Amino acid sequence: MIFIRHFSVLCLLGTVSIGQTADWPTYQHDYARTGVAKESLLAPFSDGWVHRSKHAPRPAWRGEAKWDGWHKVYDLKSRQIFDYAYHPVIADGLLYYGSSADDKIYCLDAATGKQRWAYFTEGPVRLAPTIAGGRVFVGSDDGHAYCLDAKSGSLIWKIRPGPKDYRIPGNARIISRWPLRTGIVVIGDLAYCAAGMFPSEGVLITAIDAGTGKIKWQQKQTDLPAQGYMLASHTRLYVPAGRNNPVVLSRADGKRIRVVSGQGGTYALLTGDNLVFGPGKTGTLGFVESNQSDQLATFKGNHMIVTPVRSFLQSDTELSALDRSRYLDLARKRRTLKKRHEQLKEALKKAPNGSQRAQLLQEATQLGQKLDEVQAGMQECFAWRVASNQPLSMVLAGQTLITGGHNEVAAYHAKDGSLLWQGKVDGEVFGLAVADGRLYASTSKGVIHCFRARRLGN
Repeated sequence: MIFIRHFSVLCLLGTVSIGQTADWPTYQHDYARTGVAKESLLAPFSDGWVHRSKHAPRPAWRGEAKWDGWHKVYDLKSRQIFDYAYHPVIADGLLYYGSSADDKIYCLDAATGKQRWAYFTEGPVRLAPTIAGGRVFVGSDDGHAYCLDAKSGSLIWKIRPGPKDYRIPGNARIISRWPLRTGIVVIGDLAYCAAGMFPSEGVLITAIDAGTGKIKWQQKQTDLPAQGYMLASHTRLYVPAGRNNPVVLSRADGKRIRVVSGQGGTYALLTGDNLVFGPGKTGTLGFVESNQSDQLATFKGNHMIVTPVRSFLQSDTELSALDRSRYLDLARKRRTLKKRHEQLKEALKKAPNGSQRAQLLQEATQLGQKLDEVQAGMQECFAWRVASNQPLSMVLAGQTLITGGHNEVAAYHAKDGSLLWQGKVDGEVFGLAVADGRLYASTSKGVIHCFRARRLGN
């Protein structure tokens, strides 16, 4: 059984805000990748427009092996699903996405779905753009970071973080030896990204002057790749490393602070400087506290959303909500009891037979019973659990929890998990976004569905 431990500070401290209230200017809304919108949506939703790309996404990695024979693990999860859909971002009434099939960045009218402009790169664009200051920042497998005017799509600057323009066959395409597969994080005057997925060639963590495109600093790592959306807090950068575990860096100079422990994966979110990431081989999210390397907790699930009051967990078969306040009280008790239980185990190894040993055994038995009670109470901290057939994506808009699944999207009430609405879509919904009273669902077939939320009084 997997137990959750001491989930401290489950609020969105450290989230770096970007964009206006009604916008969704980067993947999962912000650089903490919280998936929490700054507006409320009321279900049920009505159909809006549908945009069908000429080509479906061409993911870099098609999936995991069927099984891990060495560890006897079956039904493995894919740990690199960052480009299974064209993730949309929205700002100032315009929607943007990058294509891994035809190597373009697209701009659509967010209200109508009509195309405004498109810009060619020289390689697949696998991660969503970031919109900041009226500009579009995006990376490509061609090894370049691009800055475009958000309204016209005209090029402002283009830079190659890698040492040279060297192309190779990779993932059934011709790509740079130093592709950009972390997205671009823009904070203040700096744009952060990483170039490279071959450690032997060097992976370059890079800070770029957002206005001019000039490189401010670079740090080279030679042991881990960089694949998956980069995250940022006030002082740190977090770089997913594909099937490996994320790297924690200083935002000031890019120097490595640590590599965290876990089962790998490109999904991650921050709560302050606490990191949740996965899904590992078996669909497990790990929780690592700030300033720590080891996992403090594990969760059986695919995605999580954290609010100041509750945490929402999405697995293959259900949604659940955790009562945070009560859980933390029990977690503190469990931590104290477990520490004492470990001390008793060590004492028993040295204790001779007799009354002293009998006393230690009695205390250990009582502690074990108390631990069982606390652990049972922790499982009861879930405010609700409901069956759900949408395991692929999740966002929160006010009190509406929205999930994406196989050819459908659904809305649940965050208060009790009651189903509010279900809608049909074309493909597997790996991408969700909320902006200006609309829900956008992006699928594995290159289709973006726009749904309109119910307005107050309707």
